[in-house]
Amino acid sequence: MQVNIDGLNLEYIDEGSGIPVLLLHGWGSSYDVYKGVISALSDRCRLVALNFPGCGNSDTMEKPWNIDDYCNLVIKFIRAVGLDNPILIGHSHGGRVILKLAGAGLLNPPKIVLLDSAGIVPKKSFKQKMRAKSFKAIKAILTMPFLKNSCEGLLNKARAHYGSADYNAAPPVLRNTMVSLVNTDLRDIVGNISCPTLLIWGENDTATPLSDARLLEKLIPDAGLCVIKGTGHYSFCEKPYEAHAILRSFIK
Repeated sequence: MQVNIDGLNLEYIDEGSGIPVLLLHGWGSSYDVYKGVISALSDRCRLVALNFPGCGNSDTMEKPWNIDDYCNLVIKFIRAVGLDNPILIGHSHGGRVILKLAGAGLLNPPKIVLLDSAGIVPKKSFKQKMRAKSFKAIKAILTMPFLKNSCEGLLNKARAHYGSADYNAAPPVLRNTMVSLVNTDLRDIVGNISCPTLLIWGENDTATPLSDARLLEKLIPDAGLCVIKGTGHYSFCEKPYEAHAILRSFIK
């Protein structure tokens, strides 16, 4: 299915009936990651999952976005597809968007589920800071007007060396979007979230470590944390039966 919002054709799926639920996927992923969750909850829920711009078959935005752009999109999408005050479920970047929506009072959902969520910016080590400074210095030199046209290959090599796999795989507009997002720390507003919030986390998550989950559990007034042993950043996919049982208990 597709819906057009502000000139962008966005892909989504709408399955089941009952309790309204919106599912938001992580960076560089798609709603396909939620197939198991949808199957587990479709007997009691209407589950709508959106593919963010640049993901799946959704159009890519023309200019880089920040967290507020994603929030505005989600609000308009909810209205466009007729979801009435849905429970919000978000993995990684999808969780980051939910934290901003609820923490800033843009939405007041009945419940929230955060799956290995982004939104907390960890303190960088000295080595990480020096690595970032090195890339910025190299980029500044290689993008000077008299070098720009002849040094694109060197700049791409620098990106490959200093950037993450997600960063290097993305087109320029999404690279710049990613830089904005990963530097967005929401810890100062998550304490405003008043609804019941379930945190499901992988014990061995290295992308959004378990320490992030423990901090969110502490900061969000009505939050509970379920740690899935032996899993990483996609904990709900790695041990689906365990994750689905937790979700079914929470959403009823």
